[in-house]
Amino acid sequence: MDQMRQHLEAGYPNEACGALIGRVAGGDHTVDEFRGMRNTITDRPRDRYALDPLEQLRVQKDAESRGLEIIGFAHSHPDHPAIPSRFDTEHGWSFYSYVVASVREGTLREARSWRLDTSGTFQEEALETTRKA
Repeated sequence: MDQMRQHLEAGYPNEACGALIGRVAGGDHTVDEFRGMRNTITDRPRDRYALDPLEQLRVQKDAESRGLEIIGFAHSHPDHPAIPSRFDTEHGWSFYSYVVASVREGTLREARSWRLDTSGTFQEEALETTRKA
């Protein structure tokens, strides 16, 4: 969570994004790490994000080499609520978890996790954080 917070706050006032890397077991997604990635949107970076496909492939291959996978993505909503936008809904995939973080005035205020159901609607899922010893 700290890595995600730092990356999303550093991207302010634009949307920042990254991959959630971990495992899926019984439908539950467990995130082991966050990998910050570059937002490739240049014309509307304050309210849109897209990942570089080659960077995403490198992150996926690295995760797989360690027995992990990309299980979702996180991105910030600068000065807006931590709920998926219409753009997010139109570009989401049902397998992944999507953490949307409200970053107001450069500080992460709230993070919520969502998963797209088969009807194309985001449903909120539990977002639990634990500290590693």
